[in-house]
Amino acid sequence: MSTEEQLYSDIPPTRLRGKEEKFRPAKTNRFWLTIASLFYFNMLQNRFYAFRFKGEEEYYNADKDVPTILFAPHCNWWDGIVMYNITHRIFHKEIRIMVEELNRFPLLRYSGAYSVNKKSPQSAMKALQYSVKVVGDLRNMLCIFPQGIIRPPHYSPMEFQTGLAFIAQNAVKKFGRVNLIPTAVDYTFLRDNRPEVMVKFGKRIELTDANIDRKELTHILEHSLTYACDDLANDISKGKVNDYKILFKQHLKWYRRIEQRLKSIDLPQVADV
Repeated sequence: MSTEEQLYSDIPPTRLRGKEEKFRPAKTNRFWLTIASLFYFNMLQNRFYAFRFKGEEEYYNADKDVPTILFAPHCNWWDGIVMYNITHRIFHKEIRIMVEELNRFPLLRYSGAYSVNKKSPQSAMKALQYSVKVVGDLRNMLCIFPQGIIRPPHYSPMEFQTGLAFIAQNAVKKFGRVNLIPTAVDYTFLRDNRPEVMVKFGKRIELTDANIDRKELTHILEHSLTYACDDLANDISKGKVNDYKILFKQHLKWYRRIEQRLKSIDLPQVADV
């Protein structure tokens, strides 16, 4: 009898494995960024029919001299690839993103990943402090999955760990202001036989008060991402996708083209008997 795979765990991988890992910062260069950009975009194109997005003006209408943090839910393996393409192809920035067990995937450092070890608060603090440092470099865009662990799709209620609030507060102390943009991501089937990536950027939060209570700020951020995700789900459920911009859209497969052609043929009217 086969053993059922445990899809989700409340224990972070580094704590579950109990293996001490050295902190490793991101280590990007032009060559590896070019390779990663082509590779990660091709991965999406090979698996998804289209990538649609909306709300990018939440970033472009803001002061570009203010550091920006994107925060999103984390439900599957594709999330990091999607966030990479958002930062590089929509906002034209280098991504900075935490990855657990980075020692198992060291090449990710060259595309903007840095390690986080959740075995102990002291180990995790190194990643949080590094996050505050890199968010101030305006060539970067910091992307955070504040749930701290992979959750099932559409997991509710949205519950964050306090790491995002810590980063935001300390970024305000260091840089004066920070923009936080909730980023809803969904993977859904519309009319094609392949799924589509749907992204909607929620209302930007400009944080200027570093003394706000950390738990209160965490709840504010939870509510903002919940609202963005609900808003995206509402658009999908009502088929309101025409005003979404398209990062890419595949050509129809041959059998889908035949289907579309057949639908366009007017059949003769059948007389009533």
